[in-house]
Amino acid sequence: MPKVTFILPGGEERTIEAQVGQSVMRVAVSHMVPGIIGECGGGMVCATCHVKVAETWAKRIGSPGRLEDEMLDLTELERGPTSRLGCQITMTAEIDGLAVYVPGT
Repeated sequence: MPKVTFILPGGEERTIEAQVGQSVMRVAVSHMVPGIIGECGGGMVCATCHVKVAETWAKRIGSPGRLEDEMLDLTELERGPTSRLGCQITMTAEIDGLAVYVPGT
């Protein structure tokens, strides 16, 4: 099972095993990671699953699509160059060890 590490605003790291095919948002919500709400359930209409992909993973994860990019423009928290919506990142064996930052509130 692939793992994803959530790095919280205070620096605490939470590494969680995910199911292949599960979104980063679903992993976070099911393990009650603070700061990831997933209000719309993964419908890409709320931006409450905003994460910043660690630089070392940014190329492998890729850039947001047009609709995701537009949603990221609406996020309440500061957007960065590696910002993504967690609902749009699907866990696979190839991204085992992924690290994402949870933006501060």
